[in-house]
Amino acid sequence: MVVTINRPERRNAFDAEAIAGIGRAFTDAEHDDGVRVVVITGAGDKAFCAGMDLRAFGQGSRPRPEGPGLEVFQTRCYPKPVIAAVNGAAIGGGFELAMASDMVIAAEHATFGMPEVKRGLVGAGCSTRLAARVPPAIAFEMGLTGDAIDAARAYELGLVNQVVPAADLMAHVAALADRIAANAPLALAVTKQLIFEEAGMHDASEWKAIRAKVVPVFASADAKEGAAAFAEKRSPVWQGR
Repeated sequence: MVVTINRPERRNAFDAEAIAGIGRAFTDAEHDDGVRVVVITGAGDKAFCAGMDLRAFGQGSRPRPEGPGLEVFQTRCYPKPVIAAVNGAAIGGGFELAMASDMVIAAEHATFGMPEVKRGLVGAGCSTRLAARVPPAIAFEMGLTGDAIDAARAYELGLVNQVVPAADLMAHVAALADRIAANAPLALAVTKQLIFEEAGMHDASEWKAIRAKVVPVFASADAKEGAAAFAEKRSPVWQGR
């Protein structure tokens, strides 16, 4: 199953409908024996996913879908293999979406980053997942500067399995999915569970505690200023509160 975030006009940023759609698709795939691998990608060629919609955030909107959302596969060991086909910028929550996937194939022009600090926010999922994947110095650099890296650098750091020409992205993803789907589904599920546990990945209760730490930041004056500055295309004026 290919799940596509279809908001190219907003760089495939999350809103409640998109989050709910992902949740429904992953739930359906989990219970469909005909689905052996799930692929997540974004519409267009500019962005895989820009994470939270900052303009909507600045207007007070918080994406709270009814029913299952991203937690369907981000806060537990989702039983089927997941491949992220990163067709452009994977930023903030989009970067986390890629890191939450089991494997990543990226187009050559793709970029990866966690720019939350530039907007007075905290990427709890990005920070946590990145720190588990790369040396601390790299996690600190990306987290504290908010600067993005290109696909080649992401490959060097082990965040990406393959970097391919944009025109060939989905063909490479399909080839990898076919190699995986040729194997026994029960064996795949248990192998994935073993890797999940051995890698020390967090369960739902741990993620709840992690995300609770950033709640005061999202309610801060700086968070509101960061969103306003983004919408108004100006430099933010921080107050530290």
